[in-house]
Amino acid sequence: MVLQLLKLKQLLLPVLLLLLQLLLKLRLLLLQQQQKLLLLLILLLLLLLLLLLLLLLLLLLLLLLLLLLRLLLLLLLLLLLLLLLLLLLLLLLLLLLLLLLLLQLLLLLLLPLLLLLLLLLLILLLLLLLLPPLLLLLLLQRDHLQRERKFYYVRIYFIQLQ
Repeated sequence: MVLQLLKLKQLLLPVLLLLLQLLLKLRLLLLQQQQKLLLLLILLLLLLLLLLLLLLLLLLLLLLLLLLLRLLLLLLLLLLLLLLLLLLLLLLLLLLLLLLLLLQLLLLLLLPLLLLLLLLLLILLLLLLLLPPLLLLLLLQRDHLQRERKFYYVRIYFIQLQ
C-alpha cells in the first residue's frame, strides 16, 4: 500500500508541475496582452484627439464662413452641439478603456485564485485516493483487536474453569 502511495505521488507530481507551468505561462501572456491593450488604447486616444482638433478646425472655418454670412447664432449652436457630441464620444471611449482595464485586472487577480483552487482539488483527489486503503487498514486493525479480545476472554474462561 505504501508503494502504491509512492507511485501515486510520482504520477501526480509531474502533472501538478505541468499545470503550474501552464498557469505561469498564461499569466505572462495576460500581462503581455495588457501591455498591447494599453498601447492600443493610447493610440485610440491620440486618434480621438486628432479627430477633435480636425473638428475644431472645421468649426473655425465654418465660423468664419458664417460670420461672413452674419449667422453667428446658428454657428454657436452648431459649435456647442458638436463639442457636446465630442465630449460624449470621449467619455464613452474612456469608459470603455476603464472597463477593459478592469477586466484585465480581474483576470490577473483571479489567476492565483484559480491556481489555489486547482491545488486544493488535487489535494482533495489525493485524499480521496488515499481514503479507501486507510479505511481498509483501520478495519483490519479493528478486526485484529477483536480477535485478541476474544482470545483473551477464552483464556480467562479456561483459567476460571481450572
